[in-house]
Amino acid sequence: MRAELLELLESTGQLEPRIIVLRMLMGTVIGFFIYLSYTLSHEGSIYSKKFNVSLIALTTITTAVMIVIGNNIALSLGMVGALSIVRFRTAIKDSRDTIYIFWAIVVGICCGAGDFLVAGCGSAFTFLVLLILGRIKNDNRLLLIIRGSRVNEERIEALIFQYYARKANLRVKNTTQNTVELIYELSRRTMHQAAKPKKNGSVHKSITDAVYDIGGIEYCNLIVQNDEVSS
Repeated sequence: MRAELLELLESTGQLEPRIIVLRMLMGTVIGFFIYLSYTLSHEGSIYSKKFNVSLIALTTITTAVMIVIGNNIALSLGMVGALSIVRFRTAIKDSRDTIYIFWAIVVGICCGAGDFLVAGCGSAFTFLVLLILGRIKNDNRLLLIIRGSRVNEERIEALIFQYYARKANLRVKNTTQNTVELIYELSRRTMHQAAKPKKNGSVHKSITDAVYDIGGIEYCNLIVQNDEVSS
């Protein structure tokens, strides 16, 4: 039993060069497939060419690692121990990027182990899901920031309620002895609905004009709050 265990631990699991080349080639091909999927499902400032290229490299590197440790238990345990001390501190801009990282690693594992069918079918289904749903984004929130005289605080709040009812959420109220600053959060849909003509044909003024008509307003700003972080 002891001899068999020692023989298993010392097994090198050498492969023929053509098998190694085939597995590396398949890993690279599917890596380009991941590259294409990332390009199609991302748009705008969130897209990073460097990150996309790194996905191909990650796939080929994982494939190479799996070829090396495929049949060598001792080497695989050592590799796990070495990788366990690595700390990655690169900020992930989009939660979808984590999906692509895991996708590249899984494809590398499958290709390194010679399971091309699993790598291909899994990549095809993942590609379809991300292609269909990858362009879905969070609804951009709008921040309405109003700063004016404190004596007009109730008039400002009444005006916001008149325009948006309870759909405008008061997030921040900053006050001094003479001034007040109110920050409301509302959706783009709520903003558009408030600007539509009413049943009687009347049309609201724009929110900025209505706010300045109150008097004593220092500024009225409308800011789009986006979850995406540009590089």
